[in-house]
Amino acid sequence: MTDLLKGESPSGYQELLGYRLSRWEEGSAEMELPVDDRHLNRAGVVHGGVLTSLLDTVSGFAATFCPHEGRVRRVVTLSLATSFLGQSRNGTLVATARLRGGGRKIVGVAAEIRHRETGALLATSEGMFKYRPGSENREGMER
Repeated sequence: MTDLLKGESPSGYQELLGYRLSRWEEGSAEMELPVDDRHLNRAGVVHGGVLTSLLDTVSGFAATFCPHEGRVRRVVTLSLATSFLGQSRNGTLVATARLRGGGRKIVGVAAEIRHRETGALLATSEGMFKYRPGSENREGMER
């Protein structure tokens, strides 16, 4: 398996939820999350907070690809409008995002989550993200 984070350790939140980055390139990203009991709400379906976390995280990755070894880019979320369109109790969730445009410091990203096995669309989002100082340029900053 390719180390898409290029040696960067997974975040505590990544370890808590159990998602993994499966594709990351200029302007887009994809993550996968195998659903288990910790992701379910009292009704036995994936909690909306889990879906929102995936949408936010994959969007951040889509905005921060850095092709330069040993360098990174970071963003903070300014806004995230989310729509919940379906439910899941099991299987694997696939979150994808793509950079839609913006300026030097603030960019827009669209994302969606589909159920891998059925293809059902579960949630979508539109978000605005601000580059952290040093991340505005494609070259990023030292880790």
